[in-house]
Amino acid sequence: MRGLLVAAGAGAAAWSAPALAPLIPSWCDALGVTRRRDASDGAVALTFDDGPHPQGTPAVLEELDRAGARATFFMVGEQVRRYPAVAAQVAGAGHGIALHGERHRNLLRLPPRALDADLQRGAATLTEATGRELSLYRPPYGIFSPVGPALARRRGLEPTLWSRWGRDWSARATPASIAAKVTEDLGAGDVLLLHDADFYSAEGCWRRTVEALPRVLEAIAARGLRAVAL
Repeated sequence: MRGLLVAAGAGAAAWSAPALAPLIPSWCDALGVTRRRDASDGAVALTFDDGPHPQGTPAVLEELDRAGARATFFMVGEQVRRYPAVAAQVAGAGHGIALHGERHRNLLRLPPRALDADLQRGAATLTEATGRELSLYRPPYGIFSPVGPALARRRGLEPTLWSRWGRDWSARATPASIAAKVTEDLGAGDVLLLHDADFYSAEGCWRRTVEALPRVLEAIAARGLRAVAL
């Protein structure tokens, strides 16, 4: 019995191990998951998860437009179906469109067939709303299952995470803390994670992100960098 319990525990640990990739950069390399971009052009990539949101996304777009910056929006299929016009607005403004799943679920709880169906439906939903073919995928919560990267690649999607985050989804976050956290030790090639929606996080957190965004963009410029899409 003890041997069975040990084996079961080892199996569970192996299944869950890829979930640590956002915290252990070397695991990203092992999984073939991108967390940075090419640094040769002196740019950083701005990314936003969990949208589109009827207020948060347009507010973020306004700040980006004011600064002449570009970003990539990792959208959730179920929210795109609720707000297709907002998704189309992001695409029309020239920003990147990427998949954050059909539904915002932890991949460790999805069997391979369910995950594959999620990827297929989510990509179809985003393409229909925006007219864009997708090439990037970031899982909800940044958590990959062992089969997640391979299934994404089979769908023509590059599995992607980030190198800097603002922890703007937290109820404790403030505009100042978000800007300081996401730009800490910032350098060319970094991929920054923020959120333009609060569907899966602290209520109203997108408002603090919008307030933080001018500071973030100013910090990027002060370092002689540019904010671009992935």
